[in-house]
Amino acid sequence: MDIRELRYFAAVYRERNLTAAARACFVSQPSISTAITNLEAELGTTLFIRHKKGVAPTASAEQFHVLARRIIDEADAARSLFKKPASRTTVTLGLMRTLDVPRTIALLKPLTARSDIALRLVGSDERADARIIAKSMLRADEHFVSLWSERYVAALPPSHPLTLKDKLRAADLADVPLIDRCHCEQSAFFGRNAQRRQTAAIAQSEDWAMALVAAGVGIAIVPEGVARGNPDVAVREIEVKVKREVGLAYRASAPLSDALKEFVGKLQKLRRKPDRAGARNAPSPSPRPRGRKAAGS
Repeated sequence: MDIRELRYFAAVYRERNLTAAARACFVSQPSISTAITNLEAELGTTLFIRHKKGVAPTASAEQFHVLARRIIDEADAARSLFKKPASRTTVTLGLMRTLDVPRTIALLKPLTARSDIALRLVGSDERADARIIAKSMLRADEHFVSLWSERYVAALPPSHPLTLKDKLRAADLADVPLIDRCHCEQSAFFGRNAQRRQTAAIAQSEDWAMALVAAGVGIAIVPEGVARGNPDVAVREIEVKVKREVGLAYRASAPLSDALKEFVGKLQKLRRKPDRAGARNAPSPSPRPRGRKAAGS
C-alpha cells in the first residue's frame, strides 16, 4: 500500500460515498475504487459495503482507519519537517453564508494545500480578491466564473405530516411555520401566497436553519446540498424549479492572481469529469468569465 491509497481510503471513510471522495481528492471515481480494491486485497478483508446511497464502513475499516489516519498525519508532518519557510501570498476569499459544508471543504482544499498561500476568509460582502457567491449577488463591476448550479428543496422535521407527499406545492406551506431564509429564490417559490406565510424563526445561516428544522420549529426552503447533507431532516422536492448558480466572482479591474487562476482551473477540471452517481451535483463545463449583463437568478 502507498500513502495515496491511504488518503483515498480516508476520504471514502469520511464521505461514505465514492463519488464524493473522488470529488474531495480531485481524482476520478475509478481511481478511488481501484485504491480501495487494492487495499482490501492487500489487507485480506472487506473495508466497505456498497449500497444504493454510497458505502458503509465495516468493522475492519473502523479499525484500519485509526492506523491509516495516524500514518497520513505522520507523513504530512515529515514532509513539512525540513521545508524552508517560503514567501507566502495572502489570498482573501469571500464566502457566502449559505454554502454547505462538503462543498466548502472541497472548495478550500486546493488553496489550503499550497504552502505558498496564506488563505484569509471573510464574508461575501467584505472586500476580497474573489468571492464564492450565488450569481444573483454579482456586482456590476465583477466577472463571474460558474462553478455549479443547484435546486432548492424543502427541509422538514422527519415526523411532519407533509413528509407523506413526494413533492410540495406553495399552497402546502401557506399555513405552516417556516424558517425564513430571506432568499429571492424562496420568494419566487411562494409567489402570491407570500402573505400567508407563517415565519416561525429567522436563521442567519444554513446550519441554524437545519438545526431549527430538526428541532421541529418549522420547514425551510434551502439549497439541496445543505438539506441532503443533514441526516436529521426530511427532504422533499418543491413544484417550482427554483435554482441558484454558484461561482467565483472577481473585480473586472483586477484580473485573477496566478494562485486564483490555478484554483479556478482545478475546480473547472473537476466539474468536467463524468459523475453518474451524482449527476445533479456534478460540475459541468463553465463558460468564459462574464460580467453583470449575464447575471440573474
